[in-house]
Amino acid sequence: MKKMIITVVGQDTVGIIAKVCTYLADSGVNILDISQTIVSGWFNMMMITDMAAANKPVKSISDDLEELGKEIGVQIKCQSEDIFKGMHRI
Repeated sequence: MKKMIITVVGQDTVGIIAKVCTYLADSGVNILDISQTIVSGWFNMMMITDMAAANKPVKSISDDLEELGKEIGVQIKCQSEDIFKGMHRI
């Protein structure tokens, strides 16, 4: 399993989850866990995904998600689970 952490942050608008999840499904990425919240109009979502069956390279998916984020007005970041854990370790 090749786990990646995807975060999505920005002003809440209709369709953020649908567009991100549709892209992931079309790319063969499995969502293992997902959490989202909206606070005072700000959208925040974190997903743990499995990229093992992805039909394109992780770098391409990461770049595509960043571009998708620009199109829908949010910031999307994709990090490997190991890097994410290292950055958030106390």
